[in-house]
Amino acid sequence: MRIVLVGPPGAGKGTQAAYLAKNLGIPHISTGDLFRANISQGTPLGRQAQEYMRAGQLVPDEVTIGMAADRMHAADAADGFLLDGFPRNLAQAEALDGILQADGVRLDAVLDLEVPEDEVVKRIAGRRMCRKDSSHIFHVIYNPPRAEGVCDACGGELYQREDDSEDTVRKRLEVYHRETEPIIDYYKAQDLVVTISALGKVAEVTERAMDALKNPAA
Repeated sequence: MRIVLVGPPGAGKGTQAAYLAKNLGIPHISTGDLFRANISQGTPLGRQAQEYMRAGQLVPDEVTIGMAADRMHAADAADGFLLDGFPRNLAQAEALDGILQADGVRLDAVLDLEVPEDEVVKRIAGRRMCRKDSSHIFHVIYNPPRAEGVCDACGGELYQREDDSEDTVRKRLEVYHRETEPIIDYYKAQDLVVTISALGKVAEVTERAMDALKNPAA
């Protein structure tokens, strides 16, 4: 299957993408991983991206599209893939269509993870990271530490990342509504969108998503 995963920040796309890709036996292709891999390997596209990033500029669509195209043409993606974070806007969605058409294949589904905006803010703004070990993550509501501000695992100080503040989250949501949300209508016109609620436990959302992908018309 060839699937695009969309949803607002805090919808749990990365978590769901990993589980779904494993269940479906296809590679999980995330924009973040693409950038890191290309930059660390020093590819021409990676060097281009790094130049823009060092200058504090947005990486142009054509660079992101080039990275995604290269990854989709890798041997392990011959029978399908799950795209997470790409396409991010209409230009990228149109480019993806062109890449797939040139390869003689098409998308099977666009899975839209739906989460109320207030829940997104609650999920992200409530996160607390450990200063000693960034893999130790807590949440003031869903996974609170035993002692406020102290990591259960190592005793490190828990803090809120700057980009997890409520103001920053709402700005990220504005960008999502403006730039990424329009691709949902674009794909609805192609009858590809399958929308599910991303509320509930991770396993419940995964099961919901798998059922929806098996029965897209349901």
